Amino acid sequence: MADGSVSTSRTLSPQWQAWIGQSLLLGNAPEQIVEFLVRRGLDRPAAQEEVANAANSPYTQAAVSFVKSLRKLESHMAIAAELNKLSVRSRRIDRVETITPGDFLEQYYATNTPLIMTGMMQNWSALQKWTPMYFAEKFGHVTVSVQTNRSTNPFYEIEMEKHRTEMPLRHYIDMILTAGKTNDFYMTANNGNLDRAEFDPLFEDMELFPGICRAERPQNTIFLWIGPRGTITPLHHDPCNLLMAQVYGRKKWYMISPFYTPKLYNYRGVYSAVDLTNPDYNTFPLFRDVQIIEEILYPGEVIFVPVGWWHFVEALDVSISVSMTHFVFPNAYNWQYP
Repeated sequence: MADGSVSTSRTLSPQWQAWIGQSLLLGNAPEQIVEFLVRRGLDRPAAQEEVANAANSPYTQAAVSFVKSLRKLESHMAIAAELNKLSVRSRRIDRVETITPGDFLEQYYATNTPLIMTGMMQNWSALQKWTPMYFAEKFGHVTVSVQTNRSTNPFYEIEMEKHRTEMPLRHYIDMILTAGKTNDFYMTANNGNLDRAEFDPLFEDMELFPGICRAERPQNTIFLWIGPRGTITPLHHDPCNLLMAQVYGRKKWYMISPFYTPKLYNYRGVYSAVDLTNPDYNTFPLFRDVQIIEEILYPGEVIFVPVGWWHFVEALDVSISVSMTHFVFPNAYNWQYP
């Protein structure tokens, strides 16, 4: 919405003209829009003419028809969300010790249902070996890519390239161990460090879920996350299904069903404009109706995040995690982004 005075002239700026169009698409009555413009300084005849021209424009009428189609889809999602609330499962994520590939596909993957598996990493020697000091001693000489200075930019994830820094892993581990709680730096999936040959020995410490994940390891499908206590992954959804295996430390996960997408202010790409740690309900009133599932992921546990599920993640400790998307099941989808 535009702010401030409109104009004392009879000509509106393109920004205010766009605001009129948006107001009409949102269902506001033309008379209400006129009154608002008058209060902002536009004389009444000019305001009436602008609103009438916008309302009668074939472009606006086509847009209104399109918006009605979108609202029909939103109503389907809202009804599904209301029905989903009737189930106890809508307020928690199932936890199982292990699961067969067939049951995983039938009960969770194919139904777009999240899951936490507590015993699927029992063959990972990483659970005993991987600590920050282990990485410093064994791979400390390797130059890695890290996101830094994240606290200077609220759009640090979207503008990740502005925050990319190269440094020896030993130096990064020192930062983690001395910084305390911070979100200022983080080695995330976008840094692609696990695709480097120097880290190939790490795969000897993992057993990447045979029957659920493919035996081969395509590039850009397996990712290493290392960060201090306090790192945050802002509210977003992924364009595909993924598994996140927690090796060291704990992470708190906040999960939101795709049914609530119309209430999440998805302003760009896969990201929500809402700060889940401190929601501004005046700016984002629809977020009040969103149901959030909270779970803590402990070392040795794996979470399945279905495609389209919104999530926000905060590290409760210094943490090491591995995520993967190379399922044996189809995992490529056609998305349209704002």
